[in-house]
Amino acid sequence: MRSKLYTFNRLAAAAALVCGSLVAQAAEVVPTPWVVQSAKAVESQVIDWRRHIHQHPELGNLEVKTAAMVAKELKKMGLQVHTGIAGTGVVAVLQGGLPGPTVGLRADMDALPVKETSGLPFASQAKGMYFGKEVDVMHACGHDAHTAMLLGAASVLSQNKDKVPGKVVFIFQPAEEGGANIDVFDPKAPSWGAKRMVEEGVMEKFGIESVFGVHVMSNAHAGEIQYKVGAALNSADGFRIKLEGKQAHGSMPWTGADPIVASANVINGMQTLVSRQANLSEGMGVVTVGSIHGGTAGNIVTGEVTMEGTIRSNAPGIRNTLTGKLPDMVTKTAEAQGVHADVHVAKIMPVTMNDANLTRAMVPALQKASDGKAAETFVNQAASEDFSYYAEKVPGLFVFLGGTPKDQDPAKAASNHNPGFFVDESTLITGVRSHVEFVLGYADYAKTLTK
Repeated sequence: MRSKLYTFNRLAAAAALVCGSLVAQAAEVVPTPWVVQSAKAVESQVIDWRRHIHQHPELGNLEVKTAAMVAKELKKMGLQVHTGIAGTGVVAVLQGGLPGPTVGLRADMDALPVKETSGLPFASQAKGMYFGKEVDVMHACGHDAHTAMLLGAASVLSQNKDKVPGKVVFIFQPAEEGGANIDVFDPKAPSWGAKRMVEEGVMEKFGIESVFGVHVMSNAHAGEIQYKVGAALNSADGFRIKLEGKQAHGSMPWTGADPIVASANVINGMQTLVSRQANLSEGMGVVTVGSIHGGTAGNIVTGEVTMEGTIRSNAPGIRNTLTGKLPDMVTKTAEAQGVHADVHVAKIMPVTMNDANLTRAMVPALQKASDGKAAETFVNQAASEDFSYYAEKVPGLFVFLGGTPKDQDPAKAASNHNPGFFVDESTLITGVRSHVEFVLGYADYAKTLTK
C-alpha cells in the first residue's frame, strides 16, 4: 500500500510540474504580430462571406453555387485553383516565399436539411432536394463559418506570401454531412465527402504532409479553443434491418411469426454487443436504433418490421467489433423466432484521431491564435467527422472553436444540428488566425522531424 501511495504521489507531483509548465508556457506565448494585424484587416470580409454562405446554403454534393463563389474568391487572391474534385470540391494551392513543408487546411461547405429558427436578418430561406423531396436547408453545423474562416486564412497567407514557409493546400470539401443524393446502404453507393477526396488522391497529388481542421461548437464561448490528444470524435456507422415474419390474426399469434417481438429481442441483443462483446477497456461504444416501423392495426401480427440506427465508438477495435458482429447477432436472434432478417451495415466514418506528437507540438500555435484561451480536453466529442479520412493518411489535428457569446451559458445554447444554432461572429477571426498559426507552427515542428 505504501509503495503504491508513494508511486502515486510521485506521479501527481510530476503531473503538477508538467501542468505548471504548460500554464507558464501558455502565459508566455505571444501572438504573431503580422497574423493578428492581417486577420483583423480581413475580419469584415470574413463576416460578409459567412453571412452570404449562411443565407444561401446547399446540401451535400449539391454545393454548386458555394463552390463557384469559393473558387472565384480564391482566384482573386492569385492562388492556383482546382475545381470539380470529389464533385463540387475546391482545392487551392499557395507557394510560400520561404522553404518548408506542405500543409493541408480543410473546411467543409455543405448544409443540413433543417428549417432555421434563428431570426437572423441573413437567416436561410433556402430549399433543396433531399433524396428526391424538397426540404428546408440551413447551415446548422457551422460549415458556413468554416468556409469563411478558411477563405480568410487564404487571404491572409496570400497577402503575406514572403513570410509563409513551404506550400499551403486549402481544401474546401463537399458532403461532410453525407450526400443528399446517396443512399449509404446501397451496395453500389459511390463515396462522398472526405473519403471521395482521399480516393481521388488529393493527399498524394498535392503532397500534403499534415492536415488541420477547425470546427465551431456551441459548448464553449467565442474565441476559446479546445484540443484533445488521440480520439477527438467518434466513428459513425449505420445499419438498416428488415425483419420478415408471417402475418396472422392478433388473437392467434401462433399461426404466424411475429417480427415485432423479434425486433424487441434484436434491439435488446444489440445492446449486449457493447456490454458483453466489446472490449470496453479500449474505449466506449453506442448502438442506437433511431427509427422503427411495423404494423398497420392493433389486432394484426404484421409481416414486416424495418429499423435503422447508428453505431458510434471512440476506439477502432470496438468499432470493428460492433460493425462486424451486429449482422450475425441480428440474423440468429431473428431466426430463433422464425423471422428472417435482412441486415445492411454501412461503414461511414472512422474515429477522428489527433496525432499525439503533432497535437502537443501545436499547443503554442493554438495559444497564439486564441490569445491564450486554448485548453486541453480529455473527453472526445460524441459526434463524428469525416476529417478522419485525411488523418488516416497523414498526421492530423482537428480542434474545436467556441461559438457562443461570452454573456451566455454554453450549456444552454442551441447545439450543432439544432434549428436555433448560432455562431457569434467574433469567433471567426480566431478561426482565421488558427489556420495561419497551424502553417507557421507546423513548419517549426517539421524542422525537428528532420534532425
